Amino acid sequence: MQGNINVQTENIFPVIKKFLYSDHEIFLRELVSNAVDATQKLKTLSSMGKVEGDLGDLTIEVKIQKGKLIISDHGIGMTAEEIEKYITQIAFSGAEEFLEKYKDMGENLIGHFGLGFYSAFMVADKVEIETKSHKDAPAMHWVCDGSPTYEMKECKKKERGTDIILHVSDDCKEFLEEQRILQLLKKYCRFMPVAIRFGEESNWVDKLDKNGEPKKDKDGHIEREEVKQPRIINNTEPAWRKKPADLTDEDYKKFYHELYPMNFEDPLFQIHLNVDYPFNLTGVLFFPKIKKTIDPNRNKIQLYCNQVFVTDSVEGVVPDYLMLLHGVLDSPDIPLNVSRSYLQSDSNVKKISSHISKKVADKLESMFKNDREDFEKKWDDIKIFIEYGMLTDEEFAKRAQKFYLFKTTEGKYIPIDEYRDQVAPLQTDKDKNVIILYATDRDEQYSYIDKAKNRGYDVLLMDSVLNSHFVNLLEQKLEKTRFTRVDGDVVDKLIAKDGEVPEKMTQEQKDQLKPIIEGEINKEKFTVQLEALESDDQPMVITQSEFMRRYKEMSQTSGGGMGFYGELPENYNLVVNTNHPLIEQVLQESDEAKQKQLVHQLTDLALLSNGLLKGEALTNFIKRSVDIIK
Repeated sequence: MQGNINVQTENIFPVIKKFLYSDHEIFLRELVSNAVDATQKLKTLSSMGKVEGDLGDLTIEVKIQKGKLIISDHGIGMTAEEIEKYITQIAFSGAEEFLEKYKDMGENLIGHFGLGFYSAFMVADKVEIETKSHKDAPAMHWVCDGSPTYEMKECKKKERGTDIILHVSDDCKEFLEEQRILQLLKKYCRFMPVAIRFGEESNWVDKLDKNGEPKKDKDGHIEREEVKQPRIINNTEPAWRKKPADLTDEDYKKFYHELYPMNFEDPLFQIHLNVDYPFNLTGVLFFPKIKKTIDPNRNKIQLYCNQVFVTDSVEGVVPDYLMLLHGVLDSPDIPLNVSRSYLQSDSNVKKISSHISKKVADKLESMFKNDREDFEKKWDDIKIFIEYGMLTDEEFAKRAQKFYLFKTTEGKYIPIDEYRDQVAPLQTDKDKNVIILYATDRDEQYSYIDKAKNRGYDVLLMDSVLNSHFVNLLEQKLEKTRFTRVDGDVVDKLIAKDGEVPEKMTQEQKDQLKPIIEGEINKEKFTVQLEALESDDQPMVITQSEFMRRYKEMSQTSGGGMGFYGELPENYNLVVNTNHPLIEQVLQESDEAKQKQLVHQLTDLALLSNGLLKGEALTNFIKRSVDIIK
């Protein structure tokens, strides 16, 4: 018989090729999904007693054969009437009727007969169907060449199931290459719930003698032989489909490396998701070792719909800060042909996003409460992730404040509130603000850390790339608390107290001293500040304004809006201790050359202690030091 495909437009095929699918390669996903659905439907009918006898081998097979790509299943098959209904009337979904009929079974069966099938015409100029129903009905052959007309007649197919035969068009010959098809099957189908075979693969095994023992050559080496085996490309029971109680840590690690075969590090830990109300969601999210940097390749979470790969661009499904995680999410509430605008607007997707964020916070808080020692061991690897979450998600920030850990320069880990209470007695300034001192590099800022500790102060190590933004956030959240980097001022000024160190130098002497110092430095980069400090403090110290440095750093790590600060030149303060004997000596030195040499030496020492003395200036300092020693 001949007939016309029942569509409302004159020719549906150009529409399919141009508008319906943005990426031609997903035709294979659609057709294999159909085969999986047909197989799953057969299993369901069998479990209900509606199909009798042994179902036999249900493996789906994909073959390349003389210019044709063939997808074969042993599922329910179709009668002539069902082909008419599900293929030629493409606006009708076969799965909808099937689900309605057996809705009490609670099976999550998604049908893609209809438009999914017609994705074949993106790569083929002719498509054939050979199908035999599980019912007592003749096998049928259907063929269409990409026009609205088709032919259908009985055929001699003996086995139950359906073969989809694609005559691949000349401009799509890549889909007749074994490696290309293997790549697509591994991308879209590697966790589908029915075994999928594609070609063969070689395995090397020991040769056995007549006693079943490994056979050896004359040199005593075990002989091996190549054995061809069917290549099964998918794992039908991935970890996220199992119960957490049935999985060990080793099972999760094995699954992680199955997902990311080129990642040789184990994940730190994982979260197993399993929700059935008010939406359906399963999955496993892994915490990788993030360290100090944020991986620019954020597409590490894979989204599935009933074990069918949808996308690894999960913006909208996963909160932004969780994009640093790896793993799998699977939800039948997210359609296969998903768009970015859909993910951003769908209410179910928003609920899923909120739930994932809550589960992550639950897991971290549980780890902190139940095994504090292990949580501290993992802290340096997950800290940046938690900081990113606190900066971008208000609800997560509220939860995370309970388990965020400060790390001191001595390597101790302390929760925020506990640490604040601990340092408050000594580190509260005259305005009743608790001043939290921190360093970003223990080695480069060692001299500043040492001076602060000698005053009895405690210093945190805060060395993440998000540091400037994060301390700003904490100052907003913690009442009467300010953060100051340990090199932001001289030690006596870091925490302002009542009472000042007595001045030994008169104002007239200071007015005389300042131009002498300024004459020997780069005034565009350094601002001279004369301060009365303890006489045993350093004669000169380099500091940098906490406000200007922090906002300059923030402008460099944010997307904009603070450009003014980012464009400012690097600027430091050269703090001169007017109570130090060597500064008094500078003022009293009558020999101008010796005076300049002493100023140079003192400023270079200050620069050296701050890691700012380099190149020619460092070489000149060393030569000058040798001359002075002579």
